[in-house]
Amino acid sequence: MMENGLRIGRRVAGAATWLAAMVSSTALGVQAGGADAAAPSQASGGAAQTPTWDTFQAVASRVYEMLAEYGLKVLGAILIFLIGRYVAGVLSRILSRILTKAKVDPTLVPFIENLSYTAMLVFVVVAALDRVGVQTASFIAVLGAAGLAVGLALQGSLANFASGVLLLVFKPFRVGDFVEIGGVKGTVQAIQIFNTVINSPDNIRIVVPNGQVTGGTISNYTVNGTRRVDLVVSVSYGDDLQKARRVIDGVLSSDPRILADPAPVVAVHEMASSSINFVVRPWVKTADYWKVYWDLTEKLKVAIDDNGLTIPFPQQDVHIKTDVPISVLKSA
Repeated sequence: MMENGLRIGRRVAGAATWLAAMVSSTALGVQAGGADAAAPSQASGGAAQTPTWDTFQAVASRVYEMLAEYGLKVLGAILIFLIGRYVAGVLSRILSRILTKAKVDPTLVPFIENLSYTAMLVFVVVAALDRVGVQTASFIAVLGAAGLAVGLALQGSLANFASGVLLLVFKPFRVGDFVEIGGVKGTVQAIQIFNTVINSPDNIRIVVPNGQVTGGTISNYTVNGTRRVDLVVSVSYGDDLQKARRVIDGVLSSDPRILADPAPVVAVHEMASSSINFVVRPWVKTADYWKVYWDLTEKLKVAIDDNGLTIPFPQQDVHIKTDVPISVLKSA
């Protein structure tokens, strides 16, 4: 970078030297031809030589003044820009390596790297312009006003963008998790900057804006690794409750997918209008949840029937009051 700056400085100095040499040669030519062309010059407009020499002198003087006033400033601004751009690139790459070692989401690392590099480069450009003498206060004000206008126009998109960054940083769920977000359930396929893509259980692709994800409740059914299966088993009031409990325990213990820790819960939950209700709550691995749910429902029904227990269903006894003899009603 220093070599580029020195090269530019040498070119500026060379241009000034060339202009000075041109002015000097012009002056010598005028002096050499002055003896032979004095009379014709005076007769046909010799006064024109003097303004030409004065013009060259004025130009040379102005160039020297500008070099003295702005040469070092321009050179300094160029050096600031070149060195600043190099430093910005180095710092952004260091930040990228730090984020990678910290196991930040790979989708977010290049975005943060580019964002940090752009922010530092803007700062470098402003510093370089200030070194030349440009009023950067008004420039910054214009940038701020433009940023405000863009922010208002893209308010919804920026909200989704900010939410996407939060999701990638805090990771409330990952790709492959079964979640409920934005009022829908499904398996996460992709977490993008603006949207989260999930597949529903019936294989429908659903795209949820990240603003809705972070603005609502997030239910992650996968992250803990285990889930509890909640079932209700009803038996008749006339059945033996201890026998019913043993039957239910036997069904649970025969399934190897049911975890021993935490232990399954089997308890009398309520005395309903027509049945005694047991709650059956075994724990299983998340991947086995629905298979165990469906299998247990079937096995419990079969076991209750095989052991002479009764699963009651809602029914009503109707009592009719009448003065007509029962025999007459039966015959009718």
